[in-house]
Amino acid sequence: MSYLLRPAGLTDATAITELLNEVDRIEIGRPETDLHAVEADLKRPDIHLERDSWLAFHGDRLVAYGLLWDDSGGERVDIDHYVLPEHQQAGELILEPMQARALDKARENGADRAVVHLHLNTEPTLDTGLIEKRGWYVVRRYHVLQRSLDAAADLMPEIPSGVRLRSCADEADRARVHALYQSSFAEHFDFQPRTYDQWLGDVDADTLDWSLVWIVGTGEPGDAGFLLARDDREAMGWIRSIGVVREARGLGLGGLMLRNAFAAFAARGRETVGLGVDTANTTGAPALYARHGMAVHYAVDTWEAVLK
Repeated sequence: MSYLLRPAGLTDATAITELLNEVDRIEIGRPETDLHAVEADLKRPDIHLERDSWLAFHGDRLVAYGLLWDDSGGERVDIDHYVLPEHQQAGELILEPMQARALDKARENGADRAVVHLHLNTEPTLDTGLIEKRGWYVVRRYHVLQRSLDAAADLMPEIPSGVRLRSCADEADRARVHALYQSSFAEHFDFQPRTYDQWLGDVDADTLDWSLVWIVGTGEPGDAGFLLARDDREAMGWIRSIGVVREARGLGLGGLMLRNAFAAFAARGRETVGLGVDTANTTGAPALYARHGMAVHYAVDTWEAVLK
């Protein structure tokens, strides 16, 4: 087959969304990619679409898509790669320049190698033999969990004595959530420190409903955790991140925030809520989510390649 390759532009967002939803249908059984999420990726300030994006067309049909970004400022580089199963050659055609760009990006950052990560469904449309022969290997597994909601049963939890739970109300609260995120996630796998402005870009702050972001605290150590949720996914309400600082873990704060988020989504008429978790997380998060009725929707592997 012959393919036309070119960079992506913002006007390609609809076609990219359609491709990703085709992949979703094959991998997880239903479309779960929203246009606004694709647009947010394409608008990232640290991405230069001419150099960091790839589209492959067979005739007029988009059959493969790649995007590259760099959160680390060092050797760590991330890529997304999507391809329809009958167009593996197109997947290979965009993989080669993606790897070359990743190495160039790392070298621009002063590193002598690129450590590249790619997240793939555990049963992906990409033939993983194509990346294994290039030295890629799995380093981590994540689960996307989901839970049904019931407005009659998922009610706002009673707040224990000595505990405070508030919505993110102003700029000072936003800065506090950022600080709590940096602290609570610092020891997590593949954590990349982010400045406040970078983090605002990461969470697409301009479109975020900040009433779905909560801060929890106690007498000691004060503000101790946060939960950041979004209600702009068509498929389900989404908990993007939840964290509790080390010294406040084991006090039930994570569970309290979860129940609060469940109730908030149920009150909005949502029937399902989801989140993602590292299966090797050492803070007890997988067990916490299981205790609160969350079950595996699908699994994602992190693949890694070291390029020199």
